[in-house]
Amino acid sequence: MTSRFLALALAAALAAGLPAAAQGLRATPQLGTGRAAPETGPRAADYIVAVVNSEPITNNEVRTRMLRYEQQLAQQGSAMPPRAQLAREVLERLITEKAQLQVARETGVRVDESLVDQAEQNIARQNGIAVPELRRRMVADGIDARQFREDLRNQILLQRLRDRELEQRVKVTDLDIEQYLHDQEQGGAGDPALTELNLAHILVAVPEDAPAAQVAQAEAKARQLLQRARAGEDFSRLARENSDATGAAQNSGVIGARTADRLPPLFVDATRELQPGGMTDVIRSAAGFHIVKVLEKRRLGGAGAAVTQSHARHILLRPTPQLSEAAARQKLADFKRRVEAGQADFAQLARENSQDASARSGGDLGWASPGMFVPEFEEVINALQPGQIADPIVTRFGVHLIQLLERRESQLTPREQREVVRNVVRERKLDEAYVQWAQDVRGRAYVEYREPPQ
Repeated sequence: MTSRFLALALAAALAAGLPAAAQGLRATPQLGTGRAAPETGPRAADYIVAVVNSEPITNNEVRTRMLRYEQQLAQQGSAMPPRAQLAREVLERLITEKAQLQVARETGVRVDESLVDQAEQNIARQNGIAVPELRRRMVADGIDARQFREDLRNQILLQRLRDRELEQRVKVTDLDIEQYLHDQEQGGAGDPALTELNLAHILVAVPEDAPAAQVAQAEAKARQLLQRARAGEDFSRLARENSDATGAAQNSGVIGARTADRLPPLFVDATRELQPGGMTDVIRSAAGFHIVKVLEKRRLGGAGAAVTQSHARHILLRPTPQLSEAAARQKLADFKRRVEAGQADFAQLARENSQDASARSGGDLGWASPGMFVPEFEEVINALQPGQIADPIVTRFGVHLIQLLERRESQLTPREQREVVRNVVRERKLDEAYVQWAQDVRGRAYVEYREPPQ
């Protein structure tokens, strides 16, 4: 996870749908599994550990965030730092977030309730359930639903603030692209952001604190499944019938095409030497035992690179004082209903209503390669089948209604290859800009340390 999003390790993964949730390596507590949930209720021993511009941070806040990070690190197979060190790091992140939230409030950044709804719906979809069932499971696992939504709201608010502050600071020149390509040639394996993997996955889950006999039984099951897969049984069917990963019954264990920097390091390392069709040995994480199969592996941005391109169209409405995000979503939802009922034409609605340059062409966005759209927009396109229309979504540009028209496999032209690299370089520069901006905000805040967190 890059530095720009480090402070968002939990909620950004929820709102943006990072791949952890798709693989049973959830950034959130595993709902309905009986595993210990983060402590969210008040504790008698609570006390103030720091004050940021007169706003307190309590020991409970630090402990709750620590529990979330510990679970996330364990499920991703990452090394666990010493607890005292983690407490200091979590406190510093909370101080940084508090200072940034104060800036957001002071400068009028707002998050409409509909955007929080969208983030909650994303999480429910990632878990393969409806929102009411998501809330029911949260209550069963001791997670306060209102606090969860407030955390989501704060993280979306922070992302909006960062987008506004950083977008204009980052420029990518042709010289930057040439230097990046030169560095990749000299560096051998190169940037994981330019390696795309399409993986399938079987998880045999192991509860936390499981007795040795149960762990051994789970490992034996995983090894038996691997043996069956290597003997020629259909991996998709084995995943559907046996995997404990979220959504495996629906997606046959397929994680989907993602760049290596958006996959757990555990999976990337295990598949580094494999070719398409190859399978890992049984690998272990805190979530259980995994078998990973490489479906596709490709290098982006190089000569002869091929990608899956999408041809989509959209209608964009930009919220104004007269049109709230909620109203825009409702209007677009009505457009979707009318198009699906055959009562309206998508292209005509786009020409008459869309506030995007594509309106004159009926909302047509042309053929797009991975990385050409903002992540939340691209995620929706990737989840659609040709002809499908998604529910309205909100991005930094406004509210969109998206229809996927068709897909194709295509070799990138030299110009398209450079655009892929341009996007990678831009993300790297955004990471660097975020570090400097966050330090500036932190430096302007008055911070008083009280008692150390426990």
